[in-house]
Amino acid sequence: MAHKDHTKIYFLVFAALMVLLVLTVSVAYLHLGALALTITLLIAATKAAIVMLFFMHVKYSSPISRIFALAGVVWLGIMLALTFSDFQTRGWQSQPRPQPTATSGGRTTSADPAQR
Repeated sequence: MAHKDHTKIYFLVFAALMVLLVLTVSVAYLHLGALALTITLLIAATKAAIVMLFFMHVKYSSPISRIFALAGVVWLGIMLALTFSDFQTRGWQSQPRPQPTATSGGRTTSADPAQR
């Protein structure tokens, strides 16, 4: 099997990654609110897929290697989904904690009666 020169492909991949980098920085300077996170994650996923396909040679590998690479990506998606769902359910952390108040005896007590 003859060795194929992939230099042109690597330069095209490099150019694509640089374009996506400029796009990511541009999105950071735009005030898109919550949509900015979604857009930057999609750009990051695209960059990761390009790196995986070309630099890790998944595109030219056997079908079993592709299956395992896809399994890794699916596992990463599961872990991200669980992380984001955990983050979304932490509403109790946004509540302010009661501040301690000073009493006349110089002792500090909590304003919350349950903590006395």
